[in-house]
Amino acid sequence: MLILSESQIRSLYSMSDAIQDLEAALIHNLDGKVMNPHRTVLVFPEKEASTLYMPSSMEPVGKSAVKVVTIFPKNPSIGKKTTQGVILLSDTENGEHLACINASYLTRLRTGAVSGIATKHLAKKDASSVAVIGTGAMAEEQLQAVLEVREVKEIMLYNRTKEKAIMFEKRIAELSPGYTGSITIMDHPDKAVSRADIVICATRSDKPVFSGRSLQPGTHINGVGSYLPHMQEVDEGTVLRCSKIVADTIEGVKDEAGDLIIPAEKGLWNFSDLHGEVGELASGKIIGREDNEEITFFKSVGIAYFDLAVAAAVYEKALRTGIGTQVEI
Repeated sequence: MLILSESQIRSLYSMSDAIQDLEAALIHNLDGKVMNPHRTVLVFPEKEASTLYMPSSMEPVGKSAVKVVTIFPKNPSIGKKTTQGVILLSDTENGEHLACINASYLTRLRTGAVSGIATKHLAKKDASSVAVIGTGAMAEEQLQAVLEVREVKEIMLYNRTKEKAIMFEKRIAELSPGYTGSITIMDHPDKAVSRADIVICATRSDKPVFSGRSLQPGTHINGVGSYLPHMQEVDEGTVLRCSKIVADTIEGVKDEAGDLIIPAEKGLWNFSDLHGEVGELASGKIIGREDNEEITFFKSVGIAYFDLAVAAAVYEKALRTGIGTQVEI
């Protein structure tokens, strides 16, 4: 079995690679070549934490996988990472277990890549300003993906704890050394949102973190932080202002996206108003942005075959380049 660490994955696999591989996987799913059972979530309320078990298989790549990821928001206080995960990759031809791959970084990378695909179709072509609301680890790959698909000249950062925004500003130079635009740390999320063509919302908040009234016409929002029915980082006002709302999967957002479940339960909005899924955007089955006045929203809660797509690609690339550690189990 091949063991791959986060640093090894970073050395051989880029955001550009992930966007390309996820676009292919989205098409495979539309063609009915993906099996993706519903994930199992174990919740630990006393720790405000959860563990997710996510199986999938993809016929064209001949691989199956199970990802186990833990999300423990209080971990930084004891010197541990909030999100930790592993992916077990197996061969669907002979059942051989091929690799155990660090999943924490790949989870963030694939989530960013899917947001990048949505942004490519939904954000204005000349979008040049980005507001990042929530500057934790998940936001890094979200910003990387946006920088991959749009020529950004201005980045605005807001985090409830300002020190984290300052740390994130320093990380941008490492993650995207080619970026030459401005970076501003904002004192209020609404101020950041009001100046942005693209909003990245990557918090784990139970309550909306900015007002939909602050959005300017033509804004595109990527919402990736809330992943449980009671979590709502994007308010009803935003949902109601959107002319197109696209999901990573309709089934997933119906079960887990509080941003949409809460306004639906209040009778303010209906899931029938969804424009479609990101795979339909990637394939051209549904249209993306049609004018510069539309406000659009991509909501992502994640699905296992996204992890499989990048894990299988990383594994193949690691074999070609000789990276990783082979162990007997």
